[in-house]
Amino acid sequence: METEKFRQELDIAVRVVHLACSLCRKVQQSLVSSRYDQSTSKDDDSPVTIADWSVQAMVSWMLSEHFGSQNLSIMAEEDTKTLLKPDSSDLLTTVVKTVNECLDEAPKYGLKSPLKALDVPQVLHAISRCNSNAGTVGRHWILDPVDGTLGFLRLDQYAVALALIDNGQVVIGVLGCPNYSMRKDGMKLAMSNNSLLVNNPSENNKGCVMFTARGSGKAWMQPMIGGDEEFEWLKRTEQIRVSSINDPAQATFCEPVERANSNHSFAAELAHSVGLRKQPLRVYSMVKYAAIAKGDAEIFMKFARVGYKEKIWDHAAGVLLVHEAGGVVTDAGGRQLDFSRGVYLEGLDRGIIACSGADLHNKIVNAIFASWDSSSL
Repeated sequence: METEKFRQELDIAVRVVHLACSLCRKVQQSLVSSRYDQSTSKDDDSPVTIADWSVQAMVSWMLSEHFGSQNLSIMAEEDTKTLLKPDSSDLLTTVVKTVNECLDEAPKYGLKSPLKALDVPQVLHAISRCNSNAGTVGRHWILDPVDGTLGFLRLDQYAVALALIDNGQVVIGVLGCPNYSMRKDGMKLAMSNNSLLVNNPSENNKGCVMFTARGSGKAWMQPMIGGDEEFEWLKRTEQIRVSSINDPAQATFCEPVERANSNHSFAAELAHSVGLRKQPLRVYSMVKYAAIAKGDAEIFMKFARVGYKEKIWDHAAGVLLVHEAGGVVTDAGGRQLDFSRGVYLEGLDRGIIACSGADLHNKIVNAIFASWDSSSL
């Protein structure tokens, strides 16, 4: 069982993601109250926030401090190109300030703060060193600092995702969901009142971190802390489990919000063919995986259009979480996802299917084979 083998790595990862979620929450709250433009754009026009760079720098620094920097391999989404532009000096200053304010709070999570504030070169180095290509040999940390940046900017769902790959297999998965309640109806609450959640962090037991280790057969959830609740979250760890619903008519179905990399029309046709009757929940980020692991939803389907390649940081932590909570995740052909081949999920067959149980999963995969040739994908 990998729980024992990677006990230290899992413990540090959970604490670091808690700290990262606290950082994100503060940046998101400042987004509500400040006139300062908290976001810019990358070359592919997707938004990047101060939180993306700040979380990546903080997590990189923390992992380096705990596990040594010499052989540490980290793959993450962001680079420093934008921050190094001449007109980005104010943005860079804000990122460095945000990182240091976050690190000052590290002891609240049982982590060490640096002896003195990190300077600009140290922050840039921490961000840029997350350039691993992972692979089949060795240990590699996989980080998505803010998964669902559009959701973050729109005060909606987003996640901090951290996974560890060991010799090609995901062995640790940690998913921080700052706007997702621990309540049983957390997804319904999240979909109905996001602005309330952002502006009232203590409302409805809001915000959680979910985590697991390969082979444990268990997944857990802790509340995000607030105020002076130092270490109180450690006492409130709950085991989570997928839903027992296997009737398609009662199942809740999640899909991505964005149409650019997901075919909603084919998913709708497929849902109808297998007897799904509820309207799909369109959710930003890996919170879709969290909803299945926690039992708030039963199905997540994503069918990317031709040419789109799935990145491993968008799935690694969530896939392991669902699997260890009792669910099933494969590509659309029923094959296990391969996280050992670098940045992308190479060899992916048509799409990704995550379900709370094998019965639902088999029905969907069979329906895909029956209807694929008539689709436009």
